[in-house]
Amino acid sequence: MDVVANSSLAPSPSQDDPLGSAREATLEMLGQHPQGFSLPQPFYNDARLFQLDIQAIFEREWLFAGMSCEIPAKGNFITLSIGDNPIIIVRGDGGTIHAFHNVCRHRGSRLCPTESGKVAKLVCPYHQWTYELDGRLLFAGSDMGTDFDLGQYGLKPVAISEAGGFLFVCLADNPPAIDELKATFDHYLAPYDTENLKVAVTSSIEETANWKLVIENNRECYHCNGAHPELLNSLQEFDDSDDPRATPAYRELVARKQADWDAMQVPWQLTRIGKRNRLTRTPLLNGTVSMTMDGKVACQRLMGRLTSADMGSLRILHLPNSWNHFMGDHAVVFRVLPLGPQRTLVTTKWLVHKDAVEGVDYDPEQMRKVWDATNDQDRRLAEENQRGINSLAYQPGPYSATYEFGVIDFIDWYRETLQNNLGDTPALRLA
Repeated sequence: MDVVANSSLAPSPSQDDPLGSAREATLEMLGQHPQGFSLPQPFYNDARLFQLDIQAIFEREWLFAGMSCEIPAKGNFITLSIGDNPIIIVRGDGGTIHAFHNVCRHRGSRLCPTESGKVAKLVCPYHQWTYELDGRLLFAGSDMGTDFDLGQYGLKPVAISEAGGFLFVCLADNPPAIDELKATFDHYLAPYDTENLKVAVTSSIEETANWKLVIENNRECYHCNGAHPELLNSLQEFDDSDDPRATPAYRELVARKQADWDAMQVPWQLTRIGKRNRLTRTPLLNGTVSMTMDGKVACQRLMGRLTSADMGSLRILHLPNSWNHFMGDHAVVFRVLPLGPQRTLVTTKWLVHKDAVEGVDYDPEQMRKVWDATNDQDRRLAEENQRGINSLAYQPGPYSATYEFGVIDFIDWYRETLQNNLGDTPALRLA
């Protein structure tokens, strides 16, 4: 809970920050950490350092929450939890999208316990306090007294920004700038008309591994040949068109496909926003057009204004919690949310054109086969990685500068962001 000034519960100055010693130790470890190596053991399994990750990363940075197409009409909502913070995102009047802490202002009950739905008003199931979709408190009952001011008890807002159909939220009072990200996502995703997509199928799996191991595993394909036969039916193992490992045949394929995409006026250029965001369109294996078991389309209805299924994959990275693949016929979006020092929730959603008909244009079971298999394989890899890191024998090891440059970029971003955010005055909390 928040510490109140002059309260008898207020800690002494030496106790102002319950994580103070862990904060100092973390900054010291980061300062000594050699670039290009995996992190010291506590970063992957220590409960106090996990809380610092939540406070300094997940409560301070812009996070991928969902897609705007998931809430297409007034009253549609989705929910998620960021650490101990339940959040609700709802579409209100005029198509405006709002985000709030999913917490009633009466006695703190969670307002919406379901993952999604549609409502006329937001009504707390505990005592029926009722809120407008813009967060205003409309009803609290006559028992609150004649002097009760409804205007003082609206829902607490959360910063939200829509970018190319992606919904990003930030719990910070003063969120970082997001204008460049928004402009870049809007540009690259314009051909897909993301407002007119829909979720065809959703999968959520809990991995018994630290969230950073989940991201690290995603940021390299060093392991792909030995782990992902289904994925490599269609995906090139090269991370982008400038990959130093790329073969002459791949470079020729890239040049040919880029000429095709130029003719369609579809963006393909490799674009980075620092080390946090990367967008690039790369070809799939020659002769394949989608991430399916046979490389053929998973959906007969193409997305947006696209006229060809052979669009490769628009790969989109957003640290700390999302990677994505947009193809001509469907898209696959991924969201990572930490649940504990060694527990991570990975949610995958497959998107198709909103007018595509299940059973006619697409078969959800066929569409999801490749990534269901890949997600399960990655889960096992991350969990075995976690088990090894927990050992007394673990010590940081070197990354490959060619095969694992994406992991190096992630760790560099994480280290810099954590150092910067830990240096600020922490919010006061009781242990």
